[in-house]
Amino acid sequence: MKEKINYKTMQSFTLKNIPDLHVCVLGALELFSSIKIPKIEVSYRKPLVVGSGNAEATGRILFEDKDAVFASESNFEEKLKKIKSIDGVVLISASGGKHAPIIAKTSRKFRKKVTLITNNPNALAKKYSDRVFVFPKQREPYTYNTSTYMGMILGKTHESPDKIYYFIKSRIDKIKLPKLGRYDKYYLIVPPKFSGIIRMLNVKFIELFGRRVARDVETLEYVKHATTVVPSNELFISFGEENKTW
Repeated sequence: MKEKINYKTMQSFTLKNIPDLHVCVLGALELFSSIKIPKIEVSYRKPLVVGSGNAEATGRILFEDKDAVFASESNFEEKLKKIKSIDGVVLISASGGKHAPIIAKTSRKFRKKVTLITNNPNALAKKYSDRVFVFPKQREPYTYNTSTYMGMILGKTHESPDKIYYFIKSRIDKIKLPKLGRYDKYYLIVPPKFSGIIRMLNVKFIELFGRRVARDVETLEYVKHATTVVPSNELFISFGEENKTW
């Protein structure tokens, strides 16, 4: 990737020219193509993975192939009390602040080691953590959080940022989309193997646009038997697989 045009835009925008979300995505990929992304390695046999909002959803993606227990800031302490086999806590927090220091400190009281996955080298939760993975991020508008969790997921999957970038530029950019303004409801369909991203899409689109943009986000298998009443002005957008139902 020769020039980081989108990344430079992300570093210099103001309130008068906030970049679109696609610029943010491409900027993040440009960043990750030029630096080394940490590799997440956690040795706990049965970790408690804790996060808030999209951090919780990210944790489920990162540890979906492990015998892990998942929790949020609302119920992590109850999990620690009742599930004695938990042998360590993985705390995911982009800022490493807000609830993160409380979660880390409380986990220590239960004599659990804490691994922090964050984007902030000066995270407050670092004080109560035994190991810290700091992932790079770009400057972004509040609530975009594109580079934060993307970097963490790439640290797990080891996918090539360059290949993703060029796939978007060579394939996605050439898709002729309908005029989205004609619709007032949108239904996003994702392949079953990527079901972990459903919660992330729901949370992020609600934060950015309210429920109007992504009224429902489900897998293709779910749609086949659980979507029966479809408003005439709703647009179905399917990723990865052809939607032959709606």
